[in-house]
Amino acid sequence: MNQEKEHKRRVRYSGTHPKKYSEKYKELQPEKYGDTISKVIQKGSTPAGMHISICVKEILDFLQIQPGQKGLDATLGYGGHTLEMLKCLKSQGHIYALDVDPIESEKTKARLARLGYGEDILTVQLQNFANIDKVAEQAGPFDFVLADLGVSSMQIDNPERGFSYKHEGPLDLRMNPQKGASAAERLKEVSQEELQGMLIENSDEPYAEEISKVVMMRLKRGQKIETTTQLKNVIEEALSFIPASERKEAVKKSCQRTFQALRIDVNSEFEVLYEFLEKLPHVLAPGGRAAILTFHSGEDRLVKKSFKQLKKQGVYREISEEVIRPSAEECARNSRARSTKMRWAVKA
Repeated sequence: MNQEKEHKRRVRYSGTHPKKYSEKYKELQPEKYGDTISKVIQKGSTPAGMHISICVKEILDFLQIQPGQKGLDATLGYGGHTLEMLKCLKSQGHIYALDVDPIESEKTKARLARLGYGEDILTVQLQNFANIDKVAEQAGPFDFVLADLGVSSMQIDNPERGFSYKHEGPLDLRMNPQKGASAAERLKEVSQEELQGMLIENSDEPYAEEISKVVMMRLKRGQKIETTTQLKNVIEEALSFIPASERKEAVKKSCQRTFQALRIDVNSEFEVLYEFLEKLPHVLAPGGRAAILTFHSGEDRLVKKSFKQLKKQGVYREISEEVIRPSAEECARNSRARSTKMRWAVKA
C-alpha cells in the first residue's frame, strides 16, 4: 500500500533571521538554496553545515593532476578539495578519500555521487589518515596526496558536536563520536600538571596554570564541566584577574586555545600526524606529490621537520622552502583561512 510521504514543515524561529544552527534550514540544504549560500559567503561567513575549501588554486597548481592518475585525499571533510581534484581527472583515474567522521563522510559521499562522482572514480573509506599504508596496500602507490588538517566548519558549527565555545552543547570534541573518551571525560582523568602541560604543548596557552587550577578546583568540589558553556565559564573565572577592558578578548582567545588543546588530545592529532608523515613517502609513486595544509604552529612544526629530514635523506627530491599562505582576497572571503599554512614535497 502506497502511503503518502508526510510533509515536513520548515523550522520556525523568532525574529526575521534564524540564529541557531538547527534553524538555518536554507544553509543546511545548499543544493536547494543556492542564492542564500552565495549571500552568506559574500558576507565573509561560512554557511551552516558547510565548509569552504582553502588554498584550492595553490593546491591544484602544485599537484598538477593529470587524467588517468591515482590520488588520495587523506581528509575528505566536506569534499570541496576532492571535487576539484576529481574534475582534473576528467573521468579517467581514481581518488581514494579518507575520513574518521562517520556522520559527515556519508553526507559528502552522497553529495559527490549526486554530482556524478560515484564508486567508479571515487572510493570513500571510514579510516584514520594514519593508516594510509593500509589504503596503499589495496590501491598501490599514489601520484598525489592531499591532507587538510584541522576541523571542518560543519563540525565547528554543529553545537551537538561540542567543538566550539560559542555554542552550548556537550563538551565532546571527538572527530568520531563513537570512539574513545570525550573531552568532558578526559578532564576527569587528568591531573592539574597534565592539563597544564596539555594546554602549553597543544596550543601555547599563556594562562595554562590558571585555567588548569580552576578546572581541578571545580571538579574537586563536585561541580560538572560537561558542556561547552561550563568550560567557557571556568576560563572566565580563571582570567578574572585580567583588567576588565582587556578581559573579553583574553577570554575569547583562551577559549579558542583551550578547546584546540583538548581537541588535539582527545583525537591524538599529533600522534596521528606523526604516523602519517612517517608513512607518506612510502605510499607515493616516484615523482609523486604531497601537499599538506596546517592550521596551527604545532602541526606546521611537525610537517616542516619531517619534510626537511626526509629531503636530507634523499627521500624527497624537492620540498617547499617557504610556507605558502592563502591570498588576502581569500582571507577576506573566508576568515577561517587566516591561520592556514601549506607545505609540499615531491618524492624522489
